[in-house]
Amino acid sequence: MRAKDLHDLGDLDTVDRTLVRLLRADARTPNSRLAEQAGIAPSTCVSRVRSLVDRGIITGFTAELDPAALGLTLQALISVGIRVGQRQAITRFADEVRALPEVVQLFFLGGSEDFIIHVAVRDSNDVRDFVVSNLSAHPAVASTRTSIVFDHHRKGPAVPE
Repeated sequence: MRAKDLHDLGDLDTVDRTLVRLLRADARTPNSRLAEQAGIAPSTCVSRVRSLVDRGIITGFTAELDPAALGLTLQALISVGIRVGQRQAITRFADEVRALPEVVQLFFLGGSEDFIIHVAVRDSNDVRDFVVSNLSAHPAVASTRTSIVFDHHRKGPAVPE
């Protein structure tokens, strides 16, 4: 998050916080309903949402997909350690991994591991193939550790009170 965004989060008033909370719950909520629930005119609502987007507080409106409904019944978190002396490869590695279709999320970490990769695949064979083909064979990768996700509960980002 950029310093500008941190400043802007502090500038959210009650109406902005209400709009963010409502859109986080359902980004398809019609403007008229958003305006009604926020206690503002529809034209004001359009302007306020546009301002939230322009300020970088709202970065997109996306559809959440159920991986299992798409045949991707197994999710895993794969910790990756980058080889000593390969630190210059971190950005390239992240770009390569992010482009892989199995990748749901990629986290760059501080600590004993450098990345956690969240993948959604059909089965354990696909996890193995992903690790072997994309990670173990990668010259920058020193180690991997795979954890299977049994259940996932998404809350969403915090909205300041």
